Amino acid sequence: MNFWETVTGSDLTKEWKAFEARVEALPADYREAWEQIKVSVFPHSDFTGRNLTPILDGVLGLLEETAADGLSIHEVLGDDIDGFCAALTGEEGARSYRDRWREQLNRNVAKKLGQLGG
Repeated sequence: MNFWETVTGSDLTKEWKAFEARVEALPADYREAWEQIKVSVFPHSDFTGRNLTPILDGVLGLLEETAADGLSIHEVLGDDIDGFCAALTGEEGARSYRDRWREQLNRNVAKKLGQLGG
């Protein structure tokens, strides 16, 4: 990946197109699960989403292997896709980008209030 691709995000666009092409080869129930996984995992993304690509690549590999073995999506992920995603992103209640931004805002406000009050 070169500097220009990183700045413009074209590397991510290429990666996502490759992911979606791989997903199209999966059975319909696997494609539905993939969409649910993306929705559940995205709140744990950094600003660009680059931190999620290795995780999602691994999940997609798991889905491809298990689909090839003829397993149903429920045998692979169970009925709790949100729980599966929570395990992927860390423990339950993992910090999301909103949590990090909220903490940063609170620190900045506290600094400003400290400067005004002191």
